[in-house]
Amino acid sequence: MTQPNHASAAERRKAGVYAFLAAAFYAVSTPVAKTLLQSVGAIVLAGLLYLGAGLGMLLLRAARRGAGIKDREEPLGRGERKYVLAMVALDVMAPILLLAGLKLAAAANVSLLNNFEIVATTLFAWLLFQERVSGRLWAGILLVTAATAMLSLQDLDSLRFSAGSLLVLLACACWGLENNCTRMLSSKDARQIVVIKGLGSGGASLVIGLLAGEALPGVLIAMQSLALGFFSYGLSVYLYVKAQRHLGAAKTSAYYAVAPFIGALLSLALFREVPGALFWAALAVMALGTAFVNKG
Repeated sequence: MTQPNHASAAERRKAGVYAFLAAAFYAVSTPVAKTLLQSVGAIVLAGLLYLGAGLGMLLLRAARRGAGIKDREEPLGRGERKYVLAMVALDVMAPILLLAGLKLAAAANVSLLNNFEIVATTLFAWLLFQERVSGRLWAGILLVTAATAMLSLQDLDSLRFSAGSLLVLLACACWGLENNCTRMLSSKDARQIVVIKGLGSGGASLVIGLLAGEALPGVLIAMQSLALGFFSYGLSVYLYVKAQRHLGAAKTSAYYAVAPFIGALLSLALFREVPGALFWAALAVMALGTAFVNKG
């Protein structure tokens, strides 16, 4: 596995482009998923999104093989099994928590709260996986943490925390640990990783949703959910894994700071949600934190 500190400047620049595109694809998911939640349960939707990622990448792999294009990347082996299992389990929990929080909170706020994933990823990378974290990145993380805390406050007078916000933060913690498990697999076949993540996590979430009493949506909503899953989860995860090879888990996650801003703008355009002063203050703090993490 190529270590982040040993990657060439060209490799890091290319990986940075992959990370930015991954963030852009993922940013679309929050506001669009909020519209889909009007027609489908949160757990079933989470399953369909991941299934869309896995099925889409599976079809893409089949098309490549049909065209005679050989995969040159190394497949996963037995040594990665523990990280694969952890990756799938955390990917089952995280989107369920996120979509449940999305039902209780404004889509724009959720888009910004998603940045807490950067904090969680970096802490896990540093504490559990001994990844180097620079001073600038730590400064950015502190600012991002401050912004997410501001957005979690439902009312400044009562200082009560929003249940929806807390669910989103728990989802980010799950994804933070999952990002580091995926980092341990990033030298392997990225398409295979997406297929395993998508089919494993999606299938489990769908079963859990049906057992919890949620119903399958109509064909049109199901197809829209699968399509969103392929673009916002499948392509995003694929590019994310390729970026991790040369940037590491913490730095790649830092690039995702741009995703909530894109998601927030889409949310404002789609739902005409007029944010209050606290939102704009948190946005300013988040923007400053973004500048630090991307220079870290």
